[in-house]
Amino acid sequence: MIHTLTMPKWGLSMTEGRIDVWLKQPGDRVEKGEEVLDVETDKISSSVEAPFSGVLRRVLALSDETLPVGALLGVVVEGEASEAEIDAVIESFNAGFVSSSAEAEATGPSAQKIELGGRLLRYLDLGEGGTPLVLVHGFGGDLNNWLFNQPALAAERRVIALDLPGHGESGKHLQAGDAEELSQAVLALLDHLKLDRVHLAGHSMGGLVSLTVARQAPARVASLTLIASAGLGADINGDYLQGFTEANNRNALKPQLVQLFSDPTLVTRQMLEDMLKFKRLEGVDQALRQLNTQLFEGGRQRLDLRSVVGQQPSLVIWGSDDVIIPAGHAQGLEAQVEVLPGQGHMVQLEAAERVNQLMAAFLKSHP
Repeated sequence: MIHTLTMPKWGLSMTEGRIDVWLKQPGDRVEKGEEVLDVETDKISSSVEAPFSGVLRRVLALSDETLPVGALLGVVVEGEASEAEIDAVIESFNAGFVSSSAEAEATGPSAQKIELGGRLLRYLDLGEGGTPLVLVHGFGGDLNNWLFNQPALAAERRVIALDLPGHGESGKHLQAGDAEELSQAVLALLDHLKLDRVHLAGHSMGGLVSLTVARQAPARVASLTLIASAGLGADINGDYLQGFTEANNRNALKPQLVQLFSDPTLVTRQMLEDMLKFKRLEGVDQALRQLNTQLFEGGRQRLDLRSVVGQQPSLVIWGSDDVIIPAGHAQGLEAQVEVLPGQGHMVQLEAAERVNQLMAAFLKSHP
């Protein structure tokens, strides 16, 4: 069987990717799930994993070449195939590529903005069916923190990611700037969407927000997935929080962002530029300072919500090498705990496929 390896689409904003390096060469055996090449986007660098097994017979994209989403990168053959048969598949693929790509671009979903309680809130709504899943990002993040996760999880159910107040393209003004204010924004979105009961997944500060929602409205939370979550212990990297909050140029910001990943090369120039643009928006600086003071004053976590874990089915995921919030906070929780070796704080981006597998299996077992 002849398989085509194509440029993936990681998140709705991705339109193209630059080939960094091939990890496999023509003639090499490739196993399903194995990393074949590295690709850099305007958001992040990541590896393309083979969705099938076989032998890499053709490499059609060169290092440093920038190609659109869906473009043909290589050919993997499982079993036997002649060169002529491979040529025919390549020719057929390229002949139909442009129109199908344009159609996918034209019909792709986009984020929505609504006004709730006098404040703008942006969210992205993908998939359908099942008990919906709501994704809650962390401190200084936005819904794009789930760009490798939301489309994959939306294959099985409705999945909604939002920008918390003070973040992304949501309104920047905060009142108290505490976990309760953020959790009320999540509940207001659920009310607007007429969702009585949802699965909640939160990363870092988003985990704390999800725990707060579960404490305030337990009947509305079908399950909790907590990824490198705040709210489960006092320890946190206060130097990172202070450095990130105060950084106002690339040289100040980069040393902070590299702490989020086990692989510092994942912090691209575009990622830095995007973050600086966000931090320079009116109201962002004040919002981040408020949250840092209310939630993490003195470099310690002020809220301990460990007792909430286990009141609903709970999945806890952590990177073993997290230098922002220690993975040791996962110990002793009444939950399914998964610590992924060698991963950092942004584990849902760095180990997206494994995180997606864990979440999909967990959600399936707790409908």
